[in-house]
Amino acid sequence: MEDFYARDKKFVAEPPKSFWNRLRYLGPSLILTANVVGSGELIVTTSLGAKAGFVTLWVVLVSCIAKVAIQLEFGKHAIRTGYTTMEAFDKLSGPSIKGTNWTVYVWTVVKSFQLVQYGGIIGGVALALNIAFPAISVVIWALVAGFLTIILTVVVKYDLLEKFSIFLVAAFSLFTIYCVLAIQTTEFSLSVEAVLSGLKFDLPPEVLGFAMAMFAITGVGADEIISYPYWCIEKGYARFTGPKQETEDWYRRARGWIRVMYLDGAVSLLIYTTTVAFYLLGATILHQRSVVPAGYDMIKTISTIYTESVGPGAMVVYLAGAIITLFSTLFVASISATRMFLDAFGRLRWLKFDDPQVRKMWFQRLGVLIPIIWTVSFVAIKLSVLMITIGALSLSFLLLIVLFAAVVFKFHEVDNRLKSGFV
Repeated sequence: MEDFYARDKKFVAEPPKSFWNRLRYLGPSLILTANVVGSGELIVTTSLGAKAGFVTLWVVLVSCIAKVAIQLEFGKHAIRTGYTTMEAFDKLSGPSIKGTNWTVYVWTVVKSFQLVQYGGIIGGVALALNIAFPAISVVIWALVAGFLTIILTVVVKYDLLEKFSIFLVAAFSLFTIYCVLAIQTTEFSLSVEAVLSGLKFDLPPEVLGFAMAMFAITGVGADEIISYPYWCIEKGYARFTGPKQETEDWYRRARGWIRVMYLDGAVSLLIYTTTVAFYLLGATILHQRSVVPAGYDMIKTISTIYTESVGPGAMVVYLAGAIITLFSTLFVASISATRMFLDAFGRLRWLKFDDPQVRKMWFQRLGVLIPIIWTVSFVAIKLSVLMITIGALSLSFLLLIVLFAAVVFKFHEVDNRLKSGFV
């Protein structure tokens, strides 16, 4: 079987030279957007807007810009070295336990705790389906969502995942932007003064927790930054560059594929800024009504940002979009988590990640186990917003490791022939 993680000369390919040809190789960042639109934008960002109003708009913008820059450092490191994220973490400076770097242990513990977040998203899917088909209970719909996630995790390949992600993100994001425009004809219309009030860098103490959760999960969250190198490798950026050689041909290829990756990141940044649309709808409609999404009413509460801006008929579109985008978050997160956990287990010497047969076997096993854990956690807790917020807060701790690694990649492992920036 072909090993997409192997850095072999047979995979070497010349990078595209023209802008239009580079567009054909976009994809890794678009997969990340499918992961964050459901949990990050639809739920957490909207909830922050509902709770804080316009005052934390600047947090949304800083979140998107800062984390795309960090994402690109991780992707560039993968192209330069061929390392997966856990392999790169394992080579960072600092104490080791049984030959494995401390960052791998911290990631494994925090990521395990963060599984509760996706239990909350299972709940979001179940709640939306229950509204559409109330004869079936929320718990039954949660079991259905978990089962379908298992099926997709086990069978979906990179190419299909990429195409599905592009369609989902484009459709629902465009609909949300339309709602922001439509709201101008209602009693909740936006004013320039209100929007500018959100750019004063104020952060009221009562919304600090929500703001931290949103910063950790929206735009590109810690989870997505850490998973980005895997998609860059599977898309081919690192494999096409070839094994590291001190030759002009290798550096030329590396610079060329890094340019493609930068374009991929730039396009994703444009998409991530649709986060602002979700935030503005929450800050106008929900905040003015003093309503914050919570519990079993979460999906119904969020639906008002669409029905109040477009009209009652938007409920059908909203439910369809919410179900699809939340579900896309589930299976993208499941596919990403299997890769990251297996890589971490490989660094911990629990299995042989570099063996494609072993990797395939454990991908399938974890692809079953992880959605089961999510489903059981929701059935036990039943508080989607709280579960997602707790998971997002746990990711904020991982942001510290992500920032540390990004600084090392950028300044301490710098290759003057592959300088940071648009090479």
